[in-house]
Amino acid sequence: MQTNDRNSIKFMLDVRGLSKRFLMHIRGGVEMRSFDDVNIHVSAGKLLAITGPSGIGKSSLLKCIYRTYVPNSGEVWYTDMKGEAVNLAAADEQEILRLRRDEIGYVSQFLYVPPRVPAVEILMEPLMLRGASATEARVSARKMLEYVGLNETLHQMYPSTFSGGEKQRLNILQAIICKPRLLLLDEPTASLDKGYKKKVMSLIASLKQEGTGMVGVFHDRDALQYLADERYDMTERAYCAVS
Repeated sequence: MQTNDRNSIKFMLDVRGLSKRFLMHIRGGVEMRSFDDVNIHVSAGKLLAITGPSGIGKSSLLKCIYRTYVPNSGEVWYTDMKGEAVNLAAADEQEILRLRRDEIGYVSQFLYVPPRVPAVEILMEPLMLRGASATEARVSARKMLEYVGLNETLHQMYPSTFSGGEKQRLNILQAIICKPRLLLLDEPTASLDKGYKKKVMSLIASLKQEGTGMVGVFHDRDALQYLADERYDMTERAYCAVS
């Protein structure tokens, strides 16, 4: 499905006919299909949950939207803060990097950060790239770290020394501290205990109230029911009731 019609875009995110396949060179060039003909849309202040069994392509779908992966076919229309529609599936790398810096956040299942950089500085960097002073950025970063239970003793530590749950909390903060317009979430609460999960869900809900549009992969039923406005089932390739 290729429309190339920017004037017909009505949503913050409008994914049309998206498909992704992988060529497995170590298996003699066998082509592995991840997903086909996905059509989803997200409005400002709404969260669309992507559900389905493991291996059906949920995480790959998020990576195609974020452009970690290049889809084989289809369009990913994103309406930026200027009201201009950008096809993320075809945009050049500089445009993608600009949007990631300024407008689109992504929470992966794993924490990817530079080695030997303290946790507080990891959160300061995106704020300073947007014009905050070092003092302002440090205050904001410390406040968010404290909110999710990463106390002052951890602020100057390297995340490589953190537990899995601590890494995931930092991972989430890194994506949301600049309040992105579009947020992609891949199992954001999977490794969190009950208390911290509530705090993270509260942060995500607050962003929704401020107008952030979101696409999230969830196996956590509590998070799904609390946060999702709509649900898209990858097995049926259709919208379903949130349940």
